[in-house]
Amino acid sequence: MKKSVVWTIAIALIAAAPMAVGAKMTMQEPVVGGELMFPTRDIVDNAVKSADHTTLVAAVKAAGLVETLKGKGPFTVFAPTNDAFENLPAGTVETLLKAENKPTLTRVLTYHVVPGRLSSDELRRRVKAGGGSAELKTASGGTLWVMLNGASNLVLKDETGAIADISTYDVQQSNGVIHVIDRVVMPR
Repeated sequence: MKKSVVWTIAIALIAAAPMAVGAKMTMQEPVVGGELMFPTRDIVDNAVKSADHTTLVAAVKAAGLVETLKGKGPFTVFAPTNDAFENLPAGTVETLLKAENKPTLTRVLTYHVVPGRLSSDELRRRVKAGGGSAELKTASGGTLWVMLNGASNLVLKDETGAIADISTYDVQQSNGVIHVIDRVVMPR
């Protein structure tokens, strides 16, 4: 009787193993804005799910950049949170979202995009090779600098000298990678 109970338990554990593995695999997907981000989806399809990026998504739509960011890429997007947009001077977001300011909005948003798929490991490698900072050319034609803040934390410096912390690294997308930042970086 004892052998049959042991065998029954062993078989049940073996049968449950694929479900446990599947659950673990799902748990490995990063969560941004309370939602799982899937590497099989593109930048836009993942971003629209994040409760922390509704302002960014609205701005991308207003600038007409949806199709671009759904494109093949690859793109590295430094994605400011809603809080980052709220920390801009009063009225800035509303002004940028007006139709007549679409060129400025597009320039600001594409300043957050770097062509290529730059993981945090690649960014750290570039910082080390650059002696403490690495220059990144943005899709807008501007420059961002990535630097270390401590042993492993990466930060961005924009053309105005402001610093943005990267709070979430390496959110893989089918057409690139997103790094979540706490500030809207601005070109000159």
